Amino acid sequence: MGDVAMTMPVLRALLDQHPNVKITVVTRSFFSPFFDDLDRVSIFCPDLKGKHEGFWGLFGLHKELLRLNIDYVADLHNVLRSKGLVGLFKLKGYKSYQIDKGRKEKKELTSLNQNKKLVPLKSTHERYADVFRKLGFPINLSQSYIVPQKSIPTYIKKDVEKRKLIGIAPFAAYESKSLPETKLNELIEVLSSLNNVSILLFGGGNDQKKVFESIESKYNNVHSLIKKGSFKEELDIITNLDVMVSMDSGNGHMAAMYDVPVITIWGVTHPYLGFTPFKQPLENQILPDLEQFPLIPTSVYGKDYPEGYLNCFDTININNIVNQVKKYL
Repeated sequence: MGDVAMTMPVLRALLDQHPNVKITVVTRSFFSPFFDDLDRVSIFCPDLKGKHEGFWGLFGLHKELLRLNIDYVADLHNVLRSKGLVGLFKLKGYKSYQIDKGRKEKKELTSLNQNKKLVPLKSTHERYADVFRKLGFPINLSQSYIVPQKSIPTYIKKDVEKRKLIGIAPFAAYESKSLPETKLNELIEVLSSLNNVSILLFGGGNDQKKVFESIESKYNNVHSLIKKGSFKEELDIITNLDVMVSMDSGNGHMAAMYDVPVITIWGVTHPYLGFTPFKQPLENQILPDLEQFPLIPTSVYGKDYPEGYLNCFDTININNIVNQVKKYL
């Protein structure tokens, strides 16, 4: 989800800076709401568990896409399926280009070597933009664009109207990128005491739902959004946030794609790997103590880490997060 969200600022820039371009995005149907407010964008949702499944399904998908009379193929994923699809288009003579994910330099940056050099790599957004540049469409990601604010869904509107809205997304795919419950409770206790604020908790799944509901029961201005509405409605809510506090996860990228300020709390990953939410400053990146945990980043996505490195969250200063949040209220 985060990868798809990170394409959004790049696609906005491409459309704004090249008025004659039309885009067909091939993606899962669940992600379709991301693209609702983009003009000149069509969504093609492959049936990956049906007619487009497997080797022969890829041929069928290619055949259907050929009927769309496209001119260029941009592979922003560079995985086995997309590589196969690009290969079929190349055989037909289409100009195609695939993202360079920088796997070699990311491997070096995540090596368990205490003498490694911690240097910033190219951002994922720039890597996406490079694909279109190689295809002949220069993109300047520093240019601003207008993002529409959506209506707040009625199921929470009465609880948050006329208040400053703080989003918190404390979980991620791996424990090494998820805020421990003790830290989460500490953070919410402080933020909930700020004047005229409502805190909206973003997440998914029954386990997270139980955690959120336990916290929600203690405060009048804290609201869990899990299973309260559709994914599209969650995106609509995000457009109204004053600030999002997120881990290194998709929610931060979703907020950033709507030009919402994002404060990211990092665990065993690091912003230098290129996954900082779009246009977010260094002071919004809350890091563990790297002197105590010098091997960070230990992996690109947080899957691997040495023994004891989950304790890196103990060195996260809640006051640093709160002070950054206050700047946007």
